Amino acid sequence: MKYGFIGCGNMGGALARALAKTTKDILLSDYDVSKAITLAEEIGCRVGTNEEVVSRCDRVFVAVKPQMAQAVLGALLPLFQTHTPLLISMAAGLTTDKIETFAGGNLPVIRIMPNTPAGIGKGLIMYCKNKLVTDADVADFVFDMRHAGTLDALDEKYIDAGTSVSGCGPAFMYLFLEALADGGVACGLPRDKAMLYAATTMAGAAEMVLQSGKHPGELKDAVCSPGGSTIMGVKALEDHGLRSAAINAVMAAFEKNKELGK
Repeated sequence: MKYGFIGCGNMGGALARALAKTTKDILLSDYDVSKAITLAEEIGCRVGTNEEVVSRCDRVFVAVKPQMAQAVLGALLPLFQTHTPLLISMAAGLTTDKIETFAGGNLPVIRIMPNTPAGIGKGLIMYCKNKLVTDADVADFVFDMRHAGTLDALDEKYIDAGTSVSGCGPAFMYLFLEALADGGVACGLPRDKAMLYAATTMAGAAEMVLQSGKHPGELKDAVCSPGGSTIMGVKALEDHGLRSAAINAVMAAFEKNKELGK
């Protein structure tokens, strides 16, 4: 097996689905065996134990909650003494040094912070590595995960901040999207139409920022006609502190990410 997953939850499952578009040489493990079996049947790979994943796979995704990582990896220490796979950790707040220490030391570690849209090929995956990971390892990993979305190298000292934007961001976006749709319903739109219009508009606006390279403020100004309905809607958002709420949401997530690493 080339790749293994210890954990098949929402994020681990999303990455496994993306990876399966590159290779079927994947071994899945989860404390909920039925979850691993269901995912394996979906993407066409196999199921094993944590021990089998570590002993048989060259690259192992550690897709468990941060508070579980030390116990899970510690239980596998004897195996790490005879086999040193490349560990790919997505545990929020845990540095490459901590993951390496949990696994007994002297192991190559790539730390990633993905988001759930990776499951449909629209994700953002930040990554960094320890000194035992070669450039060839990174190139292979980035190529194999290309179906997950955008992969971006980031200095580890910025990972927690980046996670607070991209990792937590989908939840923030869903809240705003739902609120836009609710506003449409309040104005008389059928629910399905309101949701379609809100989601499509959000996706299109984001793509305009990416493709044009323009500042969001400039694009916003282009929509706001003098004395028009859009600028009045923008005023209502400003009156209710939309920007401040968004900034505070990211900062709160950042503080929690730092706590997880302690």
